[in-house]
Amino acid sequence: MSITAEKKQELINDYATVKGDTGSPEVQVAILTTRITNLTEHFKSHKKDNHSRRGLLMLVNKRRGLLSYLKSKDEARYQSLIKRLGLRK
Repeated sequence: MSITAEKKQELINDYATVKGDTGSPEVQVAILTTRITNLTEHFKSHKKDNHSRRGLLMLVNKRRGLLSYLKSKDEARYQSLIKRLGLRK
């Protein structure tokens, strides 16, 4: 259900704004999106896993907060990020 260290490092390298950047909203949202995707796949075969469902809801809310923050600070970065991640249709 969690992501591997290699996958996390790959996401950090892809979405970092500067070298060594791990705390920018873009990196955090990319990591959260990967974790949300993994949990969504988990629920396809484990429908009654309500403890993990609570964790999923917390991740979704954290991502929503980061996206709201990014949208209020820099609309262009927000639009670029949701387009790269494919979040909004």
